[in-house]
Amino acid sequence: MAHVFEPAASGRSKCRGCRQPLEKGELRFGERLPNPFGEGEVTHWFHPMCAAYKRPDALVAGLAAAPEVPGREALERAAKATLGEPRLPRIDGAERAPTGQARCRHCKEPIAKGTFRIRLVFHEEGNFAPGGFIHLACRKEYFGRADILEQALHFSRDLGAEDRRALQEAMAQTGV
Repeated sequence: MAHVFEPAASGRSKCRGCRQPLEKGELRFGERLPNPFGEGEVTHWFHPMCAAYKRPDALVAGLAAAPEVPGREALERAAKATLGEPRLPRIDGAERAPTGQARCRHCKEPIAKGTFRIRLVFHEEGNFAPGGFIHLACRKEYFGRADILEQALHFSRDLGAEDRRALQEAMAQTGV
């Protein structure tokens, strides 16, 4: 099963990583897996950078088989950095906590309402399932490194410009 890079045939598919549409003609990465429901295989489509962050092992294998991929160096750099820490593919963006009910998966303390938190997902059987949240201050201990801003912003498309700046400042203040 060889993973593939190809232009999207239509605008109907969505990226498994960010859940945003893959526009017609846009380069996409296809992770090919055995079909769990029958014979053959199934292809899960991603934006290439989403795959670098969420499925780095598959993307590196796909890049090895693909002769020419636009932005190859950036994809390889992101995938190899993500491969270095096994919990990094769990990052699903950042958001402000809407309530004070959620607890941090690392320290088990409540995450205060209105503060930023990192969303987590787990990859199970080809799908991403919600997996809780992490305090910004707990990110180094949980992920193995504190510099996760680029990845958190990549999956935080709902944040406005002001919240993006506030997230950057909050990460700088809680940086280790």
